[in-house]
Amino acid sequence: MEHPDWIGPPVEEAWWSLDGRDALYRIKRPGSPLRATHAIDLRSGRDGAVGDDRLASLDGPSPVFDRDRRRALFLRQGDLFLRELRSGRLVQLSRGVDGLADPRFMLDGRVLARSGERWLLLDPRGGPGQALADLRMEDEPGSTGRDDALRQTQLRLFETLARQRAEREAEREEDMRLRTVDGTRAPAPWYLGKGRRLLASEPSPDGRWLLIATAPEAAEGGERGKMPLYVTESGYTEIEDVRTRVGRNSPQPVQIELLDLGARARHPLELAGLPGITEDPLAELRAASPGAAKAPEQRGVAMLAARWSPDGGRLAIMLRAIDNKDRWLLTLAPQRDGAAFSVVDRLTDEAWIGWTFNEFGWLPDSRELWFQSERSGHGHLYVTAAGSESARALTRGRFEAQSPQLLADGRRLLFVGNVEHPTAFDLYEVPVAGGTPRRLTELRGVERFVISPDQRRALVLHSSTHVPTQLAVLDLGDRALRTLTDTRTDTYRAIEWPAMEVVGVPSSHQAEPVWSKLYRPARMEPGRRYPIVLFVHGAGYLQNSHHRFPQYYREQMFHHLLVERGYIVLDMDFRASAGYGRDWRTAIYRRMGHPELEDLVDGLDWLVEHHQGDPDRVGVYGGSYGGFMALMALFREPDRFHAGAALRPVTDWRHYNHGYTANILNTPDVDPEAHRISSPIEYAENLRGHLLIAHGMMDDNVFYQDAVMLAQRLIELRKEDWELASYPLERHGYVHPESWLDQYRRVLKLFERNLRGVP
Repeated sequence: MEHPDWIGPPVEEAWWSLDGRDALYRIKRPGSPLRATHAIDLRSGRDGAVGDDRLASLDGPSPVFDRDRRRALFLRQGDLFLRELRSGRLVQLSRGVDGLADPRFMLDGRVLARSGERWLLLDPRGGPGQALADLRMEDEPGSTGRDDALRQTQLRLFETLARQRAEREAEREEDMRLRTVDGTRAPAPWYLGKGRRLLASEPSPDGRWLLIATAPEAAEGGERGKMPLYVTESGYTEIEDVRTRVGRNSPQPVQIELLDLGARARHPLELAGLPGITEDPLAELRAASPGAAKAPEQRGVAMLAARWSPDGGRLAIMLRAIDNKDRWLLTLAPQRDGAAFSVVDRLTDEAWIGWTFNEFGWLPDSRELWFQSERSGHGHLYVTAAGSESARALTRGRFEAQSPQLLADGRRLLFVGNVEHPTAFDLYEVPVAGGTPRRLTELRGVERFVISPDQRRALVLHSSTHVPTQLAVLDLGDRALRTLTDTRTDTYRAIEWPAMEVVGVPSSHQAEPVWSKLYRPARMEPGRRYPIVLFVHGAGYLQNSHHRFPQYYREQMFHHLLVERGYIVLDMDFRASAGYGRDWRTAIYRRMGHPELEDLVDGLDWLVEHHQGDPDRVGVYGGSYGGFMALMALFREPDRFHAGAALRPVTDWRHYNHGYTANILNTPDVDPEAHRISSPIEYAENLRGHLLIAHGMMDDNVFYQDAVMLAQRLIELRKEDWELASYPLERHGYVHPESWLDQYRRVLKLFERNLRGVP
C-alpha cells in the first residue's frame, strides 16, 4: 500500500517523432508528481530523458496530417506547430493562445484550430490569423426583446424610438456590408441567442459550412450537492459544490444547425424524420408511476460526434437519444437551402446503448463510412455507403473490436480485440474490403497502439499480470516485435509473484462461464477447508479478469498476502462487466446487484465444491461498485457471506449521478421500483455478519453522505457488528499511502478476526 513509485512508473503516453526515428513517451518522475518525456532512438535502442535543449524542437502527440501526408500539425504545451515532413522544417503557428484544440488542415492548405467558441484560420506562409467563425451566445446587439404587439405599438406611437431603431439597423447593415467588401476585416460575429450554450462545432474542410450543436443554458430544478471539507489549510470548514442527483437537471436536448458561412444563413437540422423519435420507450413505466414526468412529443437527442468527409462534400453525425435507448448515424450533403439527412445505421436497445463502440469515420473516397456497433451482440466493425442503410460487417464472433484506427490508405483497420479468448487482448488488422482479421501480436495484454507516420509500424503499449504498462515497436508487415522499455524498479522486478489462474466459473444462470481470477495456495492440504474471500471490482462496466496489469494492482498484491495467510480468493467478472458483449453488459437493467450476486454465489459454491472452500467462513470486499456489491452480498445473502468490507460504496442509487444511473435504472420518478430493489439501504435490516464501511470524506463521485445515511440506518436498526472508517483528505480514488495502508489493515483485521479467529 506504499506509494506506487516502489513498483516503477508505467508508460503513460507514447507517440512518434514525425521522422519515424524516435519513440517518445511520458513517464512519472520518481518521488515527484511531475512527468518526464523520454526518447528512444529506434536504431540504437538508446533511451534517455529529453533534455531542455531539445524541447523547442520536439514533436507532439496525436499529429494531424494533410491529405498528401507532407505536413503535420501538433500541439505542444498548448501551442500549435506545423512540421514539413520532407525537409523537417518546424513552424510555430501560435504562442499563448488560450485553450487551442482540434487542429486540422483545410482543403486549400490553410490551418484551422479551435480556441474556446471560435475557430481560428491560420496561414502557414505568414500573415495575420483570423476567425473563421466567431460564435457568441448572445442576442443581436440592439435587440430589445420580442417583437410583440406592445413593441409594435411603442414604435407606432413614438417617432423617436422608431428613428433610433432605424439608425441602429442602418449602422448594423453598413458594418455587415463593409465586412463583406473589406478583406482585412474579420467576419461578423454570429449571435446565436441568449440563454443557450454551445456544446460543439465542426467546420467543413473548405470553410464553407459550420455545424453547431447548442442546448438550453439552464435545466429545470435540481439542487446541487454541498460537500463540507473538514481538514483544510485555512482551518475552517469549507463547502464545495458537487453534482446533482439522478433525475435532477437531466440532460437537455440539443439543437443542431448548419451555418452557411458565405451566405450567412442558418439551417436548423429537423430531426422529426428520425425513426423512433416520437416513440416513448418508457411509456409503460410512466403509465405505472403516478409521479413520472410526461414524455415529450419528440424525444430529445445528444450529439456524440460529427465528421466531415475528406472532400468536404458530406457530413456524418452520430446522435443518441437522451433516454439512451436509441443511437442514429446520419449522413447529409449540405446545400444552399439546407440539407436532408439519411439514416445509415440505427441501433436500438431496450436497456441502454453502451458507452463504448460508438466510433466512426470516413474512408478516403468520401463515399463510405466505417463504424462500430453492438448490433450483433458484440462490439464489431462495419462499413456502409453514405446514404445507405445496408452495412457490411468486417468483424464477427463472440469478441469485441476495440479502439479502431483506419490506416491512411483506407485499406485496413487496426483494432485491439479479445478474439482468441475473452480475457486476452492483442492487436489485429482487418481489410476494409472484407476478410479474416489477422493477429499482429501475441502479447495477450495489449492496451493501445500508435501508428507510425509512414504507416509501416506501430508503438504498442502492453502489460501483463504483474508488469505495468510498457512500450514495444511492431513491424506491421512481418509482425516482428521489439521490446523498448522495462520501467520496473530492481526491488519490484526481483519479486517472484505466485501463480494466479484465470478460470471459467460455471454459471447456474446462463450458458457462458463467469471468467475470474483464482488465487490459492500452490499446495492444498488434503481434507483442509480454507476461508474464502470474494473480491468485487469497481466501476460496474469494467473488466478485471484479463492478462493486463490490473487497475486493482494493490488488491492483487493483497490477495497474494491473503493466500499466504491461508485463504483462497476469487475475483469475478460478474454480469455487467466489460469485455463480454451486450447481453452481459445489460443483464443488470432495472435490477442492479441481483445478477451480480447470483454470480458471486455461483463462485462461492464452485470454490466449496472444487477448491476446498469453507462455506462457513466467507468474506467479500470491494470499492465503489464493489463496495455496493459487498453490501448487497451481506444484506441479501446473510447466510452465505459472514464478513465484508464496503469501500466508498453506493448505498442508495437515488443519490448517484444521472449519466450512469439513469441508463441502468431509468430515473426515480419513472422507475421507482428499479431504484428501490437496487439500493442496499433497503435491505440493511438483514445484516447479520460483520461489516466495515470505509469512505473518503471528500468523495465527489460517491458522496460520503452515502456512508453516513447507511450508518444512521444501521443505528436505527440497532445493528452491532459494523464500523465506519472515514478518510478526511480522500476523494473517490485514494491518493495518500497512509489512507491505503489504514484501510487495508482494517480489511485484513476484519477477515482475520471473523474468518480465521485471529485476535
